[in-house]
Parts: sequence; structure tokens; C-alpha cells
Amino acid sequence: MRQDRLKKNILPIADKLFRLALSITGNKEDAEDVVQDVYYNVWKKRDEWEAIENLEAYCFRSVRNTALDKIVLKENQHQTIPDDFDFPVQGGDIQHEMEVREQIDSLEKWLKTRPEIQQTIFLLREIEGMSYKEIATVLNISEEQVKAYLFRLRRKLKEYFEKMER
Repeated sequence: MRQDRLKKNILPIADKLFRLALSITGNKEDAEDVVQDVYYNVWKKRDEWEAIENLEAYCFRSVRNTALDKIVLKENQHQTIPDDFDFPVQGGDIQHEMEVREQIDSLEKWLKTRPEIQQTIFLLREIEGMSYKEIATVLNISEEQVKAYLFRLRRKLKEYFEKMER
């Protein structure tokens, strides 16, 4: 029963957990270590799974906390959009592709200036496509807080890009 739940609910989200860990640690090896540590700890707590309301959210929260602990220990906090994330590029227009890449680089630099919670919310919502409720569960905050953070973040992002266009 536990192995079935592991295979059905936890293993399929490995890539998402890795991307979150990578976005926080900024290092592939550290991200792999984080996910492995979380899987190990989740498996050790398999007798407690019934008490955990949302096992997927529990895994995301564990990855976030473990990754943050890892970077605090290293005193090296980097959070970026994963290199392997494919942003849509229209057609084969090289100039357009270069402009998109420039915007992505600007976005990453700007995002690094934001508080860690805003970075995490942005990545979970915009990159991982999580719902407000899922993000609230992962971060242990209310949905209203998630919406407020995203609203403020998007407003600041709009202002940032408007300044760039001038």
C-alpha cells in the first residue's frame, strides 16, 4: 500500500521538486541532494502518511525548507528560473529569440532582488503552474496572502519592464 502511494503520488512529482530545489539552490548537485534527502525523509515517515493531509504539498514544503537550509549553510542564496525551462519562442526569428532571451535574463536578475517568498511564489505559480491553494499549502500561508504577494509582484514587474522600454 505504501509503495503504491509512493509510486502514484510522490515519484511523479520528482521533476517539479527538482526544479523548485534548483531554483532555490542555483546548483544542480545541491538540488539533487535536496530532493534525495526529502524522498529519504518522506519514506522514513511513511507510517505517518495517513496523518498528512496533502502528501504532495508536504513534499514541496520539505523541498523548499531543505533547500533554504542548504543555502543558508553555504551562505550562497541564488534563485533562478531553471536553465532547461523552455520559454515559448515564435517561429525561427533569431532577433525575436534574442529579445526574448534578454527579457528572461532581465527577469531573472530582477527576480533575485525580490524577497525569497515572492521568488518562490512566482516560480510555483508561473513556472510550475500551481494553484493559489496549492501554493498556500506548500508555503503554509493563506490563499489571500499568495494572491496579495503575486499582485504586488506582478505590479512591480510591470513597472520594471515599463522603465526598461523607456
